Amino acid sequence: MRKSKRQELILREIDLHNKVFSVELSEQLNVSDDTIRRDLHELAQEGKIIKVHGGAISKSFVAPFNNENIVYAAEAKRTIAMKAIKLLRSNMVVITEGGTTMLELAKMIPSSLKLTIITISPQVAITLAQHENLNVIGVGGKLERNANLFIGASVVNLLAGLKADLCILGANAFSAEEGLTDLDWEVVQVKKALIRSSKKVAVISISEKLNTVKWLNICSAGQVDWLITELDPSDPLLQPYTDKGIAVL
Repeated sequence: MRKSKRQELILREIDLHNKVFSVELSEQLNVSDDTIRRDLHELAQEGKIIKVHGGAISKSFVAPFNNENIVYAAEAKRTIAMKAIKLLRSNMVVITEGGTTMLELAKMIPSSLKLTIITISPQVAITLAQHENLNVIGVGGKLERNANLFIGASVVNLLAGLKADLCILGANAFSAEEGLTDLDWEVVQVKKALIRSSKKVAVISISEKLNTVKWLNICSAGQVDWLITELDPSDPLLQPYTDKGIAVL
C-alpha cells in the first residue's frame, strides 16, 4: 500500500473514532509499528492530527472551538443533534459527556426549554452556558486532555449520587452484538457511571461508527433505549439495533 493511501486511511480512522492507537493501526493496515509511528509523525508535522503517547487524536475533538479545525461529518452530526432535541422536555435532568456531536446538540437546544444539564465536558458546559433557561452543572475531576473530559474516582463518586432522567452518550464504536465500546480505560469507567446515574440512555452516533467494536465494553445494546443517527429509521443498517429493542430515531 502506498504511503499516501495509508495515511489517507489513518486520517479517516482518526476522524471517525477521534482517537487511535498505533498498535491497532498497524494490525488494521498490516504494516509495522515503526511505519505507523513515522506516518503519525508526518501527519502531526503537517498539522493534520495531534500525536499522543501510543497513537493520535483528532484536532477537532480536543479543540472544537478552533474555527480552523474541520469537524468530520459535520452535516450528519447536525442532523443527529436536531433529532436528539425531540427527546428533551422542560424540567428534565439530563446528564452527558462531550464530543463534537454533543456540542452541536448543545448549540441547538431551543431557548424555550428549561432543563438541568449535568456534564463531564468543560467544552459542553461552556456551550450550554449561552442558554439562559438552562441550569448547567459541571462534574469536575482530573481533566483527560486527550478527550477533554473530567475523569477519575472523584467523578465516578459524584455521579453515583445522581439519578438523571436521560443520559446522552456519544459513541466511539457501537454494535448490536457487542454494545457500546471504547479505547480508554478511565473514560470508560466514567461513561459506565453516567449510565448507572440515568433512568434512560440515548446514544448519538454517525452511522459510520455502527457495527464497529473497540476493546473495552461500556454497556450492552440492551442497556440503550434510543439510537440516533443521521439515517432514516427504516435504513436496513439499523435493523439489528431495532431487533435489540432499541428505539431508533
